[in-house]
Amino acid sequence: MHLSRYFLALPLLALSPALHAQEARVSAAQPAEGQPLSLERVFASPSLNGAVPRGVKLSPDGRYLTMLRSRADDRERYDLWGFDRTSGKWSMLVDSLKLGSGKDLSEAEKMQRERQRIGDLKGIVSYDWAADGKAILVPLDGDLFLAGLDGSVRKLTASQADELNPALSPKGGYVSFVRDRQFYVGKLGGETAPITPPEAAETVHWGEAEFVAQEEMARFTGYWWAPDDSRIAVQRFDDAPVGVVTRAAIGADGTRTFQQRYPVAGSANSDVSLHVMKPDGSGRVQVDLGADKDIYLARVNWAPDGKALYVQRQNRAQTRLDLLSVDPASGASRMLFSEQAAPRSWINLSDNYRMLKDGSMIWWSERDGFGHLYRYRPSNYPESQWQQLTKGPWVVSKLVGVDEAKGKLFFLATRDDPLAMQLYALDLAHPDKVQALGEAGWNYDASMDRGGQTLLVSRSSPSQPPQVYVADAKGKRLAWVEENRLAGDHPYAPYLASHRAPQFGTIKAADGTELHWKMIVPDMQPGKRYPVFFQHYGGPTAQTVTRAWGGALEQAIVDKGYIYFAIDNRGSEHRGVEFASHLYRAMGGIEVEDQKAGALYLKGLPFVDPAKIATYGWSYGGYMSIKMLQADQGLYAAAIAGAPVTRWELYDTHYTERYMGTPQADGAAYTKSSALPDAGKIKDPLLIIHGMADDNVVFENSSALIARMQAEAVPFEMMLYPGFTHRVSGPKVGKHLWETIFGFLERHGVTPPK
Repeated sequence: MHLSRYFLALPLLALSPALHAQEARVSAAQPAEGQPLSLERVFASPSLNGAVPRGVKLSPDGRYLTMLRSRADDRERYDLWGFDRTSGKWSMLVDSLKLGSGKDLSEAEKMQRERQRIGDLKGIVSYDWAADGKAILVPLDGDLFLAGLDGSVRKLTASQADELNPALSPKGGYVSFVRDRQFYVGKLGGETAPITPPEAAETVHWGEAEFVAQEEMARFTGYWWAPDDSRIAVQRFDDAPVGVVTRAAIGADGTRTFQQRYPVAGSANSDVSLHVMKPDGSGRVQVDLGADKDIYLARVNWAPDGKALYVQRQNRAQTRLDLLSVDPASGASRMLFSEQAAPRSWINLSDNYRMLKDGSMIWWSERDGFGHLYRYRPSNYPESQWQQLTKGPWVVSKLVGVDEAKGKLFFLATRDDPLAMQLYALDLAHPDKVQALGEAGWNYDASMDRGGQTLLVSRSSPSQPPQVYVADAKGKRLAWVEENRLAGDHPYAPYLASHRAPQFGTIKAADGTELHWKMIVPDMQPGKRYPVFFQHYGGPTAQTVTRAWGGALEQAIVDKGYIYFAIDNRGSEHRGVEFASHLYRAMGGIEVEDQKAGALYLKGLPFVDPAKIATYGWSYGGYMSIKMLQADQGLYAAAIAGAPVTRWELYDTHYTERYMGTPQADGAAYTKSSALPDAGKIKDPLLIIHGMADDNVVFENSSALIARMQAEAVPFEMMLYPGFTHRVSGPKVGKHLWETIFGFLERHGVTPPK
């Protein structure tokens, strides 16, 4: 998911200088002449973010740039496009409407897309370049196609069952996928066949990632090819130990029930093992993962030469992470090193590591209290095994790439601004010399080719939707992929005149910790006070307040006459271990206090109506909405709780136990964190929203709270969405959802001044 009091006066002195200036200019401000944003337009096509591509890749020979581009008349449907750098021309390589069958996806693929947060997308959602750069593997509507650069397309599969996790082998000789719980491999263009043994039990799966790996570990595959195509590491898992929950998917035309294996906190996980085999299935050996079977298979990678397999093993308590080196011929393993969590904290998994050709490794660790990069050398090196490459009270969020030949390393970090990811490079020989490659004032993301020569950069700012460009290793822009300029016929251009820039500032928590906030104010008239739409998430692994593009919805809220406000409480991401660890065994406590500090701050502002602060959150944020009403009656005018967790015993093992331990060992913490015992304390208006087919935060969370509130005769309002999962979205449904929210606020008097 992918979720002490502050009594000091909160005067205007805490405002940023820019917001001081805004207040001073209110008397002279004139209403913006721009067209106000309607909720209908926010969710319509084309997207107001403009052309923001997905899945941008360079062909192996560097000639072609490919990406997934949404259609102008359907923002959720993607086609495959290619740019020939030789001719300088774009062309559609695969038209998803012409090629697709439109058949329903299997339940397994639907749920996997939900866990990847792409369940609302249609058409082509992924693709894979062939090693020779002459063709592209394209999954579409449950089948596989091989697209040529000349526009030809060949269908590789035509089965009733879907092909999950399709991939081409690194050398391009094979195609592989999962079908009907077995792992299939075949020569590219030839017949495919299962290379894993048939299993009578329907709970056994080969080549897939188990539920918690997909939902919580950001691992969506269960197999890994050796770089020379010689072997494949394949996961096997058996869900038999996992408890069964009956998940009802209540739709408009009926109810379907699913007997879903769902490992709730404190219960048994899947039985997971790892095996190595040749492409025909022969020579299969089981990897020694240790005597303790109650572990998590976190990450699997091959050494660059294919002679070793590296496995990251995490203990059930998520306080230790071991790196194993495995002999692929025998399955024998040895531990290279182990990461230990700080006291009263946990281990965060990461993809920020790289095995180098010389046998050393770039590794990400929070061992000094902040997420930083290190170089690890095996014990046979004369130098120290560990060399810290980055250091300071800031965090590295992503290892972007490595140029081994030149000894260069590229990464994203908050070194210069805790609210903006910047792109940096350092020389491995002189790691203290860190160079920023991007311009200030932007929030960056980036990826890189394997050799560390070409950067693919995405950036945005509060006044500019995401832009994507190709750059050299010095950060110099070579060509735009999508400039996405807010001008001319850009979809957002008609609304630019009414666009309001956010302001940023800080307040102090009870222990003196700085908490960052973001505020967007409407055009205000002197002497009038305005309502606040106070949005929050509040849980771990998320940062709400950044200098990135906020999207059209925020602006539509402000155009309605509301002040938009958000604050990142203790426990949120990118502030270091100590900042995050306040949530350890204490969910629903300190986050509520920090959000209260934000509300008290707002009440002290002369342009805020202190009686009209409404709070909204989804998922962990929905849980927070409920806890905030319970803790501070009368502080908030109203609250909206979307898809809230109400009992952590109902949520999964890997996420919940990371922060809360188990219900068996930490029962008191679970009881205190629950939103159910204090249901009767809610005195302020509450709107509960939930998708009735949610397989993440199951609907039982809301139904349990509803029953408690009814038993306590506590009034509330509710809106349910049949057939929708954890995301309630779509052109019409999105409009309905947000009109429901603002209708609720209007009924309870949380409205702008006239």
